[in-house]
Amino acid sequence: MTLPRPQGGAEQPLPQQRHCSTWDGNATQEELMIKDECILVDEADNVTGHANKYQSHRFEAGQPRGLLHRAFSVFLFDSENKLLLQQRAASKITFPRVWTNTCCSHPLHGYSPTEVDSPADVASGSTPGAKRAAVRKLLHELGIPPEQLPLDRFKFLTRLHYCAADTGTWGPQAEWGEHEMDYILFIKADVTLAPNPEEVMDTKYVTLPELRQMMQPSSGLLWSPWFRIIAENFLEKWWQNLDETLTTDKHVDTRSIHSIMA
Repeated sequence: MTLPRPQGGAEQPLPQQRHCSTWDGNATQEELMIKDECILVDEADNVTGHANKYQSHRFEAGQPRGLLHRAFSVFLFDSENKLLLQQRAASKITFPRVWTNTCCSHPLHGYSPTEVDSPADVASGSTPGAKRAAVRKLLHELGIPPEQLPLDRFKFLTRLHYCAADTGTWGPQAEWGEHEMDYILFIKADVTLAPNPEEVMDTKYVTLPELRQMMQPSSGLLWSPWFRIIAENFLEKWWQNLDETLTTDKHVDTRSIHSIMA
C-alpha cells in the first residue's frame, strides 16, 4: 500500500505499524499516519474505540465522512495579546499549506499519562488529556519547551464538531478529510519557537485587525476549515476581552457541542 503526497511527488510506501513503549512523535507524515492512534467518539463525544490517523482521515466507501475522532485547537497569545498563527507544511496529508491557529492535532490513545479525557474531565473543564496532548504537539510542531506551557495555564472553552473533505488538495471526490470533535484551548504565554519543517511552513503573530485583513478573499491566503469556523463564530468575542476569557469561566461551555459543518 502506498500513501500519495499532496505536492504531487512520488507516492510513498505505507510504513508498517510499530509497537513500542515510548514514542516521541518525531517521524515523517507517513509514519505518523500509521503510528498515531486517534480516539474515536460518537456525536455526543463518548469514546467508542481508536484507529490510526490513516484510517480516521480516509473519506471512502463505508466511511464517506471518515471516522469521528477527538482533536484539539490551541490558540496561543503573547503578552501583547497577539495570536500565533502557523502555516501547515506542504507535506501534510490533509490541508497542506493552509494558515490556521497555533496548533491543531489529536490527543492519542495509548499514552501514559493518558490523553483520553473522561466525561468528568470535560464536565469540570479540566480536560487534562487534551492539554497534555497540546503540550506534546506544541513541542513537536513548533519546538516550544514544555516548561513554558504549564497545564494550568491552558483554558478549555468548548467543543466543536465539524467535518470537511480536503477538496482543495485532493479534488471534488477527495478521499482525505477531517471529521473531528475539537477541544478549543486558549493560553497566554511568551514562548520560544523552533518550527519543525515537517509540520510548519511559516509562523506569524497577529492582532485581531491584522487577522481580519489576512482572511479577506483578496489576500489569496488559504485557511483551515476548523479555524475559519472558529474565527467566524467564536474567536472575536473571546479575543476582545482576552484576560476575562482566560481568568474567568464567562466563556467556558462544558455542556455544548457546537456542530458546524464546513
